[in-house]
Amino acid sequence: MNVLFVMTDQHIAGCTGYENHPHALTPNMDRLAASGVRFRHCYTANPICTPTRVSILSGQYCHNHGYFGLDGPTPARLPSFLGHFKQHGYRTAAVGKLHLPNQPREWAREDCDLYLDIMNVNNDGLTYLSYLKQHGHEGDFDASWLIDAPTRDNNPRDARPSNMPFEHSVEGYATRHAIDFIDDAADRGQPFCMEVSYHRPHQVYTPDKRFWDMYPDDLPLPPFALDDAPDRPPHFRRMAEGGRRMEPLYEPKTMEERYRRVWRGYLACITHCDHGLGLLMDHLEARGLADNTVVVYSADHGAYSGLFGVPEKAPGICSEQVCRIPSVWRVPGLTPPDRESRRLAHIVDLAPTLVSLCGLPGMDWVDGCDLTPLLRGGDAPLRDVAVTEHPWSKSVRWDHWRLVHYQRAMFPGQDTGELYDLDADSWEQRNLYHDAEHQPTVQEGRRRLLEWLIATTRHVTSLPVLRDDDGRPLPQAADGKQSNAYSEDARLSQNLNYL
Repeated sequence: MNVLFVMTDQHIAGCTGYENHPHALTPNMDRLAASGVRFRHCYTANPICTPTRVSILSGQYCHNHGYFGLDGPTPARLPSFLGHFKQHGYRTAAVGKLHLPNQPREWAREDCDLYLDIMNVNNDGLTYLSYLKQHGHEGDFDASWLIDAPTRDNNPRDARPSNMPFEHSVEGYATRHAIDFIDDAADRGQPFCMEVSYHRPHQVYTPDKRFWDMYPDDLPLPPFALDDAPDRPPHFRRMAEGGRRMEPLYEPKTMEERYRRVWRGYLACITHCDHGLGLLMDHLEARGLADNTVVVYSADHGAYSGLFGVPEKAPGICSEQVCRIPSVWRVPGLTPPDRESRRLAHIVDLAPTLVSLCGLPGMDWVDGCDLTPLLRGGDAPLRDVAVTEHPWSKSVRWDHWRLVHYQRAMFPGQDTGELYDLDADSWEQRNLYHDAEHQPTVQEGRRRLLEWLIATTRHVTSLPVLRDDDGRPLPQAADGKQSNAYSEDARLSQNLNYL
């Protein structure tokens, strides 16, 4: 089968029609969900772009691939699932905002027959800017900054409609190239595997005006948008306070109306991206490819977009708004229609699942689970926890609980943490971390987190050396590390004191 993976940047999972959001307009995401399986509890690897995008393509947790920042050197030995598909006869592509390690070269470029990183203004982005000039939009690029703002900072301090229609936006440009790639692969008679990555709804919030106009001027703010969040950790409160001090750019220049414009712009950016997804799905149907193409929609992480006054996503690990992501799958001949799975899933599950669905050999370097049993309509759990990680803080979700662990050195002299009962408190308004009656749950979360970290960490070498039935050493994974799929004998022998 073909693979079309569409990803947006900073899409709050609950902001969709299929999750019954009261205002978000997502007809094409809803159409996809109605024809497949959606995961209600899917989590990201990291609350910022590059680490999660490395996790998506590699199928590894951040503590194994080692990327926690927004840039860095190109991975030396880490394969991607796009390269795996290419090695097995697929035409492969990555188009849109790719945001991968690129020093001195883009990590996945060699894995793709088409690699187009539109937001990289030092490379493919220059071609896009030239395109805008040719179409009379020179100086109208407003995806990264508000061009009428006093300074070109990256603060999402306000929102307005874009100066460009969807056709010429980053998303429209990516969609057009993706459609051309689909046609080229079909004309060649080859299967394709493609990632289409939209920049929005990441700030700044400048959607096509027709999508902005779908939302009213008096759009209601989300619950608790103007609250002080007193139960949140110190760095969250500082971020919220800083957001409240931002000066509005447009009239009316009140804090509440600025929040309302940002929220309106954010939702309209989701609708803007939803339109692109719809164009891609329509084209698959027009070319007769819909019945032979796996379609997946997801996001790299969520955002706040004004909630509690936090303008963007940092410090994201504090909230479900950032850690939980949309995940919708349509697999022809496999997924039952309009099914919601409430089992835990994770963004690292994408790569091994796609490989399994397409009947390719497995990838020995991935950490994720194959979601195929859940996509078939099963309900047996595949994982006990879902973890989102920063270097010094981790969020662990299990059952109906979410615990955030902070190293004590982050907040000297304080015991800082977060615990939420998501069944009783879906907006995470009551932090139970310090409640005496919930201390057993705090300790349970820490135990689960520690066991997950130990069980999933890959090593370059380990004792004992693992061997097959003929006594030969088992090979290392393609990334040069060993997995922790130890046999029972190997686990027992780890207790020996090797010197």
